[in-house]
Amino acid sequence: MTEEVVPAKFYQVGKMKVEVHPSAQAAGEAAARAGANALIELAKSHRSFGVIFASGASQLKMLEALTGIANLPWNQVLGFHMDEYVELAEDHPASFRRYFRERLTSKVQMKDFFEIDGNTPNPVGTSREYAEKLRAAAPQLCFLGIGENGHLAFNDPPAANFTDSEEAKVVQLDAVCRQQQTAEGWFSSVEQTPEYAITLTIPVLLRVPKLIVSVPGKRKANIVRRAFTEPISTACPATILRTHPDATIYLDLESAGELDGVLVSP
Repeated sequence: MTEEVVPAKFYQVGKMKVEVHPSAQAAGEAAARAGANALIELAKSHRSFGVIFASGASQLKMLEALTGIANLPWNQVLGFHMDEYVELAEDHPASFRRYFRERLTSKVQMKDFFEIDGNTPNPVGTSREYAEKLRAAAPQLCFLGIGENGHLAFNDPPAANFTDSEEAKVVQLDAVCRQQQTAEGWFSSVEQTPEYAITLTIPVLLRVPKLIVSVPGKRKANIVRRAFTEPISTACPATILRTHPDATIYLDLESAGELDGVLVSP
């Protein structure tokens, strides 16, 4: 890991802890260190434990750093991911199953990693089955990001529900979400971006005791400000993170670029 030239700054917004690092690399490494420490502590008190992972561009630096840390107790981890597109080939460059095979499960040996089958003929039934596996694993740690529309997992504003009775479900992706996937280079056009996905719901994510939230890059600056300042509502689902007892947000200077006057040192 590289050394930080500029020191990180630390803040609190609601119950959330916020760290602003000098670069996306530094933010990713800091999130990875926090994740590694959490894995080590959880392994002391659990024979096995569930961990949920997000995908996407926001997680790349964190996952690279995390999988490079030696001697972590991966053999006690039951891994899950947050979401998967419906009817997208699993070897497509944007497939989250492929994403995790290339960036996580090929690099560390977990006790198990449960993939979401987005190509199932019965997405609703698959969602329920995945939720049952997740419930049995009782996840203790979650790595996540925030979408440009404020989504958590694929809970876009039209689909987000803070009291959702379902734990995993099929959702229709909104226009902003699909445009983000195109802008980040996962698809060549919005038309090629799938319209539906299977996602874990917000109550499931909020039940996890520890959240490590990586949100780097200039494209996220506006939604970070909204998440930190707007009333808590599904108009910006990420606002709900301000209520979680142990959520830490890792920003770089670009994603924190619209927070002047918002962040106050504790």
